[in-house]
Amino acid sequence: MARIASTLLTVFSVAKAFTAPSRLPRATIVRGAASSANGWTPDESKFCYGLPGALAPLGDFDPWGFATDLDLKETKRFREAEVTHGRVSMLAVLGFLVAENFHPLFGGEIAGPAIYQLDGVREIAPVFFEILSFAIACAELYRSLVGWVSPSDLEVSPDFGGELKDSYYPGDIGFDPLGLKPSDPTEFAQMQTKELQNGRLAMLAAMGFILQELANGKPIVENLLG
Repeated sequence: MARIASTLLTVFSVAKAFTAPSRLPRATIVRGAASSANGWTPDESKFCYGLPGALAPLGDFDPWGFATDLDLKETKRFREAEVTHGRVSMLAVLGFLVAENFHPLFGGEIAGPAIYQLDGVREIAPVFFEILSFAIACAELYRSLVGWVSPSDLEVSPDFGGELKDSYYPGDIGFDPLGLKPSDPTEFAQMQTKELQNGRLAMLAAMGFILQELANGKPIVENLLG
């Protein structure tokens, strides 16, 4: 039951995060804008305030109307959720395909469907599992300190999820060890659109992987080849 509840929560999160693709017309790109905004200036006349993320033929895709009548703060929070879920899902898809076919750690004892492999890690190497959990908590704490307004500084209690700083660009926590982030605003908007599209596809793929392995208990590659 716990795994089923976890899966349903994942599906709901993906559905919520998948619904905010948007468009960045050239008119909203401002040269020399603050680096924290990455050249983007909110434009309330545009879908999702002009945030990048849409490609033809879908364009401003929001069939359930999640982005309708949202203010700027809520729109940014939705985009933050979308890009974060997309990044996690891209890593998850890669993890499914690699870990199920190449697992030399822990003496090679942890194998089989990826959805159960963390259970194996917790049994065989509980210290490693706790270190992993702590590292994830530290990463999330850092993200909250960079992007979120401190609860003590809020004048009005926000909805669940907190409130992003005005200067914070959704998804940009300053982590770019390989120097891949473009300095040109137009190129940045194009790169983020690519990241969002790949993340959206990965969210659907991860959801499919999880549900398929829950259905028959077989590794995803075995399901694909079978």
